[in-house]
Amino acid sequence: MDVEQVCLLLLAALAAGWVDAVVGGGGLIQLPALMLLNPGAPVASALATNKLASIAGTSSAAVAYLRKAKPDLPVALPGAGIAVAGAAGGALCAAAISSAALKPIIMVVLLAVAAIVVLKPDLGRVPRPVLRTRRRTAAAVLVPGLAIAFYDGLIGPGTGTFLVITFTTLLGTDFVNASANAKIINTATNLGALLVFGMQGQILWAIGLAMAVCNIVGAQAGARMAINRGAGFVRAVLLVVVVALVIKMGYEQFLA
Repeated sequence: MDVEQVCLLLLAALAAGWVDAVVGGGGLIQLPALMLLNPGAPVASALATNKLASIAGTSSAAVAYLRKAKPDLPVALPGAGIAVAGAAGGALCAAAISSAALKPIIMVVLLAVAAIVVLKPDLGRVPRPVLRTRRRTAAAVLVPGLAIAFYDGLIGPGTGTFLVITFTTLLGTDFVNASANAKIINTATNLGALLVFGMQGQILWAIGLAMAVCNIVGAQAGARMAINRGAGFVRAVLLVVVVALVIKMGYEQFLA
């Protein structure tokens, strides 16, 4: 790659870190940039390098949220432990399952997420602890730790968004604290997938580490902005990211 391509990748990593820290969905920016600007690399290498950059940003954002927000550690930590294995399983299956076959289902889920956020304007604005029951708490550990983590290892984009909406709907968490939980889980899913890709020798280390630095810078800015501006800001970014994901997947599925 020439200097211009590297600079564009680093800029994409910076933007992806910001989006991921606020509400998830940074893969919408970072992964296509890797595939477009480095067309000679295998798809698996793009996925692996994306995970290397992403884990730096998500872990950095998780630390920022831990300092200033209130993540639900009794839920997030067990979910993270399970998520390492869930994402590793998804990464192992990435070569065997066609992502194209799954995209229509994911698009429907994303549209449902957008509908929920639009039709329930109070969702995620303030905490609703009354929703918290033993069953919902167990679901808030297992759904992110197994289903969403597996999806992240398999495909990836939108994982943080799914995590945020899971915590707000199941536990009544506000959007800021749901993002804090999501960063902890997302760090674990990135780790699980990265371990598999690393053992397969797929990671492009030089560009991946450079992107990781930019991802951290973007993640720190995004986390601080989300904490300072509150749930309304996170809700607005969530809607923008969901719509962008649907448009991107729809284009790839029906027009590309």
